[in-house]
Amino acid sequence: MAEADRGRYQSEIFAGVRFVSQELLLKPFIWRILRVNIHGVMNIESLEAPFVVVANHSSHLDAPLVVGALPRRLTKFLATGAAADYFYASKIKSLSTALVANTYPIERRGLRTRKGLSKQLLSDVPLMIFPEGTRSRTGAMGPFTPGVAALCISHNAPCVPIALVGAFAAWPYGQGHLPRGRPEVHVVIGHPLTPAPGEIARQFNERMRRTVQQLHDSTARAYGLPTLDDYARAVSLRQASVPSAVSPVTPPHASDDEGGTPAGKDD
Repeated sequence: MAEADRGRYQSEIFAGVRFVSQELLLKPFIWRILRVNIHGVMNIESLEAPFVVVANHSSHLDAPLVVGALPRRLTKFLATGAAADYFYASKIKSLSTALVANTYPIERRGLRTRKGLSKQLLSDVPLMIFPEGTRSRTGAMGPFTPGVAALCISHNAPCVPIALVGAFAAWPYGQGHLPRGRPEVHVVIGHPLTPAPGEIARQFNERMRRTVQQLHDSTARAYGLPTLDDYARAVSLRQASVPSAVSPVTPPHASDDEGGTPAGKDD
C-alpha cells in the first residue's frame, strides 16, 4: 500500500468529514428508526489502538450500530473492512463508503489483488471486520474465518467482541424497506480478548466466536428476543421439512429457556 493511500485512513480532514456524516447525520437517523440499547461500554474504558472489532453480521444496520455505540476516541480512525466485490464495484460506491465508514477492500472470492491490507493497516489503525464474511440470510451466525484471529496474533492486538441483538429482525436479508415501528436493538460490547501464549489462530477464532454468541444469547434471553440458537433451530427445522430451501426464514419467537443478564456479502 502506498504511503499516501495509507495516510488517508489517519487523515484529520477525512476524520472530520466522517464525524459530520456519522455523528450528526447517520447516527441520529439510525437511533430515530430503532430503539438502540448499548451495553458494556465500561469494558473498553482502557482500550487503546490498535485493536480489531468483530461482530456478528446479519443486517445493513450492523456497521453504523457498532460505530455509533463505540466512544468517539476509538472510532475516529476506525477502518471498516468491506467486501471488494460489492462496495468497490464502482468508484461512486467505493468513494461514498470510504468517506462515511473509512472502509478498505477485503477480497471474498479468492482474489489476491489487495492481499495484506488488513495487516498493513493494523500497524497504526484500528479495524472493524465481520469474520463471517457476509450477512446472514437466516439470522443464524455462520462460522468465523480464522484470518481475523491470525491477524490479532501476528500483531499481538486485542479483539473487541460485539454482539448485535435484534438487528436481523429489524432489517433481515431481502427486506426492501427500512425498519418500521422502531424495533428494539442491543449492541453488547464484551471485554477485549487477547491471544493466549501458544494459542493458534483456529483456537482463538473459536474463542472469539463463542464469546460473541454468549454475549448475544444472554442478552437476547434477558430481553425476550430470539437467540442465535433459536435462529439455528429454525433453519434446521426448515431444512428438515424442505431440504432444498435456501431462502431467508422468518425471525423465530424468543426461546423459553431460562435467561441471564447482558454480559457487558454478498451484501
